[in-house]
Amino acid sequence: MTTKSTELEFNSPAFRGALRKSERFRILVVLGALGFFFVERSIRTALLHTREDVELWAMAVLVLVCFTAYELAMLYLLGRATQTGRRLPRSLWIGSIVFETTLPAFGIAFLTSRVVSSEYKALANPLGLGFFIFIILSTLRLNPADSWIAGVSSAASYLGAAWYVGWRPDFSAGSSILSPSRSVLGYAVALLLAGFAAAAVANEIRKHVNAALREAESRREVERLQHDLSVARSIQQSLLPSEAPRIDGFQIAGWNLPADETGGDFFDWQFLPNGRLMVALADVTGHGIGPALLAAVCRAYARANFSMDGQLLAAMERINSEIGADLTQGRFVTFVAAICTPLSPRVELLSAGHGPLFVYLIHEDRFTKMNAQGLPLGVSPLLVSDPPVELEMKPGDMLLLITDGFFEWVNPAKEQFGVQRMEDVIRHTKHLPPNQIIEALYQAVLGYSSGTLQKDDLTAVIIKRT
Repeated sequence: MTTKSTELEFNSPAFRGALRKSERFRILVVLGALGFFFVERSIRTALLHTREDVELWAMAVLVLVCFTAYELAMLYLLGRATQTGRRLPRSLWIGSIVFETTLPAFGIAFLTSRVVSSEYKALANPLGLGFFIFIILSTLRLNPADSWIAGVSSAASYLGAAWYVGWRPDFSAGSSILSPSRSVLGYAVALLLAGFAAAAVANEIRKHVNAALREAESRREVERLQHDLSVARSIQQSLLPSEAPRIDGFQIAGWNLPADETGGDFFDWQFLPNGRLMVALADVTGHGIGPALLAAVCRAYARANFSMDGQLLAAMERINSEIGADLTQGRFVTFVAAICTPLSPRVELLSAGHGPLFVYLIHEDRFTKMNAQGLPLGVSPLLVSDPPVELEMKPGDMLLLITDGFFEWVNPAKEQFGVQRMEDVIRHTKHLPPNQIIEALYQAVLGYSSGTLQKDDLTAVIIKRT
């Protein structure tokens, strides 16, 4: 982890919040330990005491009251910082470390029995072990520097208290390293080492806290993204027709299932001013939120341009010009539109890059497959296309506008569903309404896939002559 990234994490609101919670817990542990010490000392003083014990107990009570008041004040400041979201000054953290490490030193200096000789006072008082408690708890501040400061401050205050009670260092060659004069130095070195060890532990704890915060933030980002995608999906689905159009001589149905939360396919129909019906299907390259936005834009362009005069080629040329300005390089839209006239067997058809298109002739029980008449929208500034095709549909004949997600869905053996299986489904369901035919086709593809992942959007429109 780089210094820059560590600094960013340290300054993040989430990390500061975790630090405040950790510090609150640390203070509560300190207060609990002091309470336990006070109760234990009070019981011992009540059961087995001398005049000196009572005096020392009274002084300890005074010190503990002052120290507890300080820790409660720190708790209050932490609570205010949590409410306001502000950061406590760094000087306050350092001052707290120095102040806390003076408690064991004060106990050594003033709460040691007078019967203990001066050279042993710094070693005989069990309050000296309190240094290690504060050093261990400093790891909860999640900052290695605080543990270093705790170790150095503990060693320095311990040596100061030892000097106050009469200890003097002895550097003579004949003294044992276990002598009181040298044991005090060894104790101070142990406090320094404890501070460095605590710093290493604090660094590891900090890494784990950062990792947990990053993971939590990632989960929140994923949840926000999923929510946004869900909203986008509901909006996109609301743009699709909610019911089949009613036009004399035809039955029409459409259906769409994106591969992701949103997709790049759409279908639409629109009654034109002259009473005819325009039916469209489009497929924007890719799937996801980007193609979904482009699909919505393409739908808007199609509705605006077809409502002007209802001429297939002219409308498609204008749509190509408008959508081409919105597409980035490498993206395009395949678009097919059919215009149905009430009570007329003729259907006008124009495909810009979308194919193959299928016409099922029910009386001959055969399929006619057609390719696109023009290039996809957005490939060229000017639409390159042949004139529209005019179909003559007899009762029962069907025009299938369908995306390749149906044909290309593979089973576990990597074999595609294919066109032939699609034709077989249409033949077996030819007497059903278009919406039921589409449902049967989807169920056939779904069963063939045997649980493999849908990798492309599925969209189908069936126009059936009645």
